[in-house]
Amino acid sequence: MVKVLVARLDNAGDVLITGPAVRAVAAGADSVTMLAGPHGRAAAEVLPGVDEVVTWCAPWIDPEPPAITREHLDELRDRVRAGNFDKALIFTSFHQSALPLALLLRECGVPWIGAISEDYPGALLDLRHRVDGDPPEPERALSLARAAGFELPPGDDGRLAVRRPLPDVSHLVGEPGYVVVHPAASVPARQWPAEHNAEAVRLLAESGYRVVVTGGRGEAALTARVAGDTAVDLTGATTFAELAAVLAGARALVAPNTGPAHLAAAVGTPVVSLFAPVVPAERWAPYGVPVVLLGDQDAPCRDTRARVCPVPGHPCLAGVTPEDVCQAVEKLGGAA
Repeated sequence: MVKVLVARLDNAGDVLITGPAVRAVAAGADSVTMLAGPHGRAAAEVLPGVDEVVTWCAPWIDPEPPAITREHLDELRDRVRAGNFDKALIFTSFHQSALPLALLLRECGVPWIGAISEDYPGALLDLRHRVDGDPPEPERALSLARAAGFELPPGDDGRLAVRRPLPDVSHLVGEPGYVVVHPAASVPARQWPAEHNAEAVRLLAESGYRVVVTGGRGEAALTARVAGDTAVDLTGATTFAELAAVLAGARALVAPNTGPAHLAAAVGTPVVSLFAPVVPAERWAPYGVPVVLLGDQDAPCRDTRARVCPVPGHPCLAGVTPEDVCQAVEKLGGAA
């Protein structure tokens, strides 16, 4: 019995884009356990191919890292040793190092470990994989699985996916065919201005679209402003699986570069992507679905990975008008 640990320790969107690689591993393993961070657990739980999810907060990845204590490290050590894994694959973004986790896994006796690494790994990795060019992140992750000898099963198209069936959300949104607007992002540098979102909602409603606004519990003030008296506001009202179902029933999602954009791709929904170029769209735009990419991809903030916009006026996204968004929705979803 081949037991594999796959690790992706950052946010929900990052976990979702690792999905094709996880399915490839699952096709060649008897058991797949996913090690996820607290912000990614909900996404890991809906990934096809994952048998078990272990949650642990990595001090070198999480934006609010915990203190590095023996107790915190022992929590992971105990789970890894109890798992008795034969192999581990560590999935990371291009700016993250796999080596701290590799060290912990090696200490716990995992006999074979693979990861993408530009840094010299010494004895920490059995597979040091390198990626040429600038492929989309799902393809980058899948290339690691393939280098480790895992291939997608026949008939798997390599797109993002979630477990089916999805829950019934008709009591929340009615019949399918609405437009979802998700105004928030994990960092402010990626958000379209709130007043632009609100005006886009108004214009979409005037054009005959039903509009649904989504967001997390901590985003209620923003989403209430965006939804106004025009849209259905589902902020904080759905589980992750229910949000997937809401998005599956939409003709399009309007969102910045954030987890729900990848969740929409995972359920096959087109995306109007308000994309700040602080990270490259070539890597991080929604994958495998029709996308209209809006935002100045050559703005001065390009490739800075800034969390707060470093340019006065937020020109990369502030120049996108609500009319631009409405036209993009019509292009993707047809007339209301």
